[in-house]
Amino acid sequence: MIVSDLDEELRDAYQEIANIAMGRAADLLARLLDNYVVLPIPKVNLLERSELNMALGSLEEFDSVSAVCQGFVGSRIAGEALLIFNDTSFQDIAELTNFAGEITPQIELELLMDIANILIGAFLKGLAEQLDVSFSQGQPVILGQHLNLLDLANRDYGNWKQALTIEIPYRLEGRGVDCDLLLLFTEDSLEVLEGKVRYLLE
Repeated sequence: MIVSDLDEELRDAYQEIANIAMGRAADLLARLLDNYVVLPIPKVNLLERSELNMALGSLEEFDSVSAVCQGFVGSRIAGEALLIFNDTSFQDIAELTNFAGEITPQIELELLMDIANILIGAFLKGLAEQLDVSFSQGQPVILGQHLNLLDLANRDYGNWKQALTIEIPYRLEGRGVDCDLLLLFTEDSLEVLEGKVRYLLE
């Protein structure tokens, strides 16, 4: 099912559902790091494959990023969760987690995976509960450390032509911690997703 655009009611509904799931993930992160998490309004779009780099456009001020990707599937809904982490954030994350040693590439990797597990897992759980579905999550995959955004945009994120995307930038107040969570739902999932959301609107 290929859809050219989202109507306003549907976009608002996706945004509200994402907002609730995002809040749950942010609460977990805030409690772990004992720091307030600044939350924006989630951005919801339908993107063609060639437009994925536009979804990454808000990150272009980042000189270098590290990224984790995790697939999920359930109730005929499938997608990928992509967490993009500004590399300048690692020092602040280490301080907030009371890590006092040298921040090696391995330590960076462990910090990245910890944040990814919290944000992706909590977001998908919050989303699944609202939609009354159950997601199975694949193993997280490290897309790379210290990448530039062009490398990230050119990577393969599965076999899809069009995707529903939900983009959520997470920021920690008073800290240089920036990470973006990007959810990609494949076109095969759109009809089921819309049906679930329309049911909630009734």
